[in-house]
Parts: sequence; structure tokens; C-alpha cells
Amino acid sequence: MSEDIQKIINELHIYEKKFLKELSLNPSATPEEIAENTGMDIKSVMSAAGSLAAKDIIEVEKNVNEYISLTDIGIKYSDEGFPERRILNVLNEKKQLSMKNLADESGIEKKESNIAIGWVVRKKWAKIDKGVLFLTDTGNEFESKQCEDEKLLDLLNEKGQILKNNLSDDLAVGFENLNKRKNIINIKKDTLHSFKILDKGQAILDEGFTIQEQATQLTHKQLKDGEWKNLQYRPYDIQAEAPLSFAGKKHPLRIIIDEIREIFLNMGFSEDNGDILESAFWNFDSLFQPQDHAAREMQDTFYVKNPLTCDLPEGDIVKLTAQTHETGGDTGSTGWLYHWDEDVARQSVLRTHTTGISTKHLFNHEPPIKMFSVGRVFRRETFDYKHLPEFHQVEGLVCGEGISYQNLLGTLKEFYKKLGFEVRFRPAYFPYTYLSTECEVYLEEKESWIELGGSGMFRPEVLKPLGINQPALAFGLGIERLAMIRYDVSDIRMLYKSDIKWLRELQLDDGVKL
Repeated sequence: MSEDIQKIINELHIYEKKFLKELSLNPSATPEEIAENTGMDIKSVMSAAGSLAAKDIIEVEKNVNEYISLTDIGIKYSDEGFPERRILNVLNEKKQLSMKNLADESGIEKKESNIAIGWVVRKKWAKIDKGVLFLTDTGNEFESKQCEDEKLLDLLNEKGQILKNNLSDDLAVGFENLNKRKNIINIKKDTLHSFKILDKGQAILDEGFTIQEQATQLTHKQLKDGEWKNLQYRPYDIQAEAPLSFAGKKHPLRIIIDEIREIFLNMGFSEDNGDILESAFWNFDSLFQPQDHAAREMQDTFYVKNPLTCDLPEGDIVKLTAQTHETGGDTGSTGWLYHWDEDVARQSVLRTHTTGISTKHLFNHEPPIKMFSVGRVFRRETFDYKHLPEFHQVEGLVCGEGISYQNLLGTLKEFYKKLGFEVRFRPAYFPYTYLSTECEVYLEEKESWIELGGSGMFRPEVLKPLGINQPALAFGLGIERLAMIRYDVSDIRMLYKSDIKWLRELQLDDGVKL
């Protein structure tokens, strides 16, 4: 025990030793008294106290006293009476008072009249009926009697300052009422610190120590002439906790995006970014979505005024897309059996998904193709815990001879495995794919499956107008949903709140803090 105490003593700063020695001589000493007797400034005293308390050598008690005093307006109200009191004086004489004549009859300023009416009704001194104030029985009772806030107002005017803790119960009610009003009272907080030596501190004092200046920085002269040999040095506590350091890190969404990008690149995919502003043709029509589809409604899609329209692609693709929508063209389908409108296809929209990037890529490139895209998409969603009008999607596309539904499932299984998920599949429906499937991943902590993405084989109605005669598979998922699972977030808005505390404390997969 003696060796441990001696180690603690050796590691004490000179200010801590001065503080502890002074406190042993004067156990009731205030910080100001310790500062005066030791020659330390008050900041150093409080720093030493905090350090000693953290080492369980002393205990610091903090008491906060609140002193109440009147402002200039409060003094004025004490001398002249509250505005509601002046209204009550008139009502006691006339029994009723028209609100339009309130300021003139009571002598209060017009800017005070609304506040005064509120308080005279709140105190039940009067009631309002059809623009007229009528005296109540309570108001008649208070003609010659003060309420709690008036009593406290006069007492403060007399005393100048009162300790809040010394207020009686009725005056405490008066304080609450005064505190609800602006610029009536001042509240001054005075914090008092007291200290108590604990067992460890007493053991240190019993062991004894000397107060001697310690070297904190060596000079060239001290090193040269050997003076450093005679100096006292305070040992380092190598077991002391280092302060937390929050280095700059990537945002969790950016981490997941980069992880997904790396997975795709390692699987042999190339990247295509696409355009945020897109024509309805590429966003909807090229995906065989009819022009009266619910997803195109104004309440689902952001339509852009400037530019109002976009150019359509050159070549036969527009004509072939129109035929596919109207009759099915040469795809073997009957189409949607309506008149396809080229003007509707020209409309400018903020892309509602990244799948349009896939059809545009198919049109501009020859198979075989392995492409992925990651980007923001926009929908007219109502803000809530699981919906945002702007979020991220990732899209994968594979096209080439021999591509089949089995390839789709195998690609998805490998992709989700690299993300760290066990995956299963169930049938689904999407307008532009057949066969279609939804991917569900298993969450061990919740012991349940959750849907995380959609996928399927592009329909002939999508591929034929693009000039693609080979099968193509496509799949995608929302990155925010993945981030909510990865970081155990129940509210999607947390990902965009820039909550610095959450970002700092968030644990990544590798154990590194953000």
C-alpha cells in the first residue's frame, strides 16, 4: 500500500500537492482562500481540484445559489402597479370596461394592453364577453388584497436581492408568475464549491510529501552544464487514459457506397454514373412503363420546369419503343394498347431510380456487358422515419449470350455474401422484368428476414427497342436501407442529420470509431 501511495505522490502535480496541503490545514477553505494562501490563481485551483477528484483523493461538492432582483421595469411595476392591477382598479369602480377604451380608462400604454388583458383574465379578476371586461367575484376580493407576485415584487423592491431558496411557498408561486413575464426580474447564479479529503487523500497526507518545483521543459543550458541532473521530475502515469481523439473519417453512407463500388469492381463490373436530370423516355418509357402508370403522377415524380423538355435519342429506338407500348411490336407482347405520346416522353424529370442508367447503357454499348451504377434518386415522398424525397440506389446489369435466371441468383448470392449477408429469394413483380425476384437477407440479432432489393431478367419489351437480342439481368437496392441495417438505425433521417455525437460514437465493422 505504501508503495502505491508513494507512486501516486510522485505523480502529483505541484498544484495538486499545494491544494491538498492547504485543504488539510483548513478543511472548510473556499477556492478563493486556497488561491490566496497558495499563491495560485483560481483557475489553477479548480483545475487541481478536478484532477484530485478524478483520482478519488478529494470530493468536490457544488452548490448553486440563485439570487433574485428586480429590473428597472420590475421597479416601475412595484411603484405604479402591474397593468392588470390598474385595470382592476377601474373595474372595481365601474364593474365593466369596454376593451376598446381599455388603455384610456386605465392609463396603461396600448402596447401593454394585450398582456394586461391576458393576466387579468388568468388571475380570474375579470372575464371577457363580446368585447367587454366584467369584474368577477375574485376581482372584487382582490380589490384590497395583493396576489403572490405583487407581494414578491414589493419585497424585492424593498430588499434589493433575495435568495430564491429562502422564499416561502406562496412567494415561490409569485416567483413562478414573475419569471413567466419578460424583463421583470434578474436571476443571478452563484456557485459555491466545498471540498472533502477522502481516505486516499488522508493516506497521502499521512505518508507525507515535499512541495518542490518540478522541471517541465529542459533548456539547452541545463543540458550542457549538467544542471538537469539536480532537477526534480514528475513521473508520467503510463496507465492514464489518453483523451479521446476524433480524427476526420468518411461518412457512414460514403463508407457503404465505397464498399459496394469495390465489390462490383472486384466482380469485373464497370461503372456508369448517368444523369440526375433525365427525360421521361429513359426514366419510364424505355423500361416499358406505360405513360398512365401511377409512378408518373405528379405526387410521385419531380417534374422540372427548366429545362421543360429533353431531347430524345436518335435512330429507330423512339419508334420501336412507341410500337412496343402500343402493340407490343415484334416482342410477342400485346403492349399496353394505348396511343404513345412523344411529348410525354420528352418531359424532364429528376430520375426516380437508377434503372434508367441500365437501359441507356445497353443502348450505347455492345454486349457482353457487366455494369453497375451508384447514385442519388428523387421521389415526392413524405418525410418520416423510413422515407426521404432524396436517397441512393445501386444498380447492377449483366447482358450476354447464355445469361439466365440461374446466373441472376448466383450473382446476387455472391454480391450479398460479400456484403456479409445470408440471402434468400422470393417471387416478385416489376413492370420491366420477368422472371422477377426480391432478395431477403437474414438479420441474426432480430432473427428475421428483411427485403433489401429487387431484381429480374429484363423483358423483351425493354431489350428489343434497344437493339439487344441477348438476355440481360438487372438488380438493385437502396443504400440507406442497407445503412440502417448495418448501423442499427431505426430512423432514416439520422443518416442526414449530421449528429456529431452519433457520428463520433458510431462503430464501424473494423472497430474504428468515426
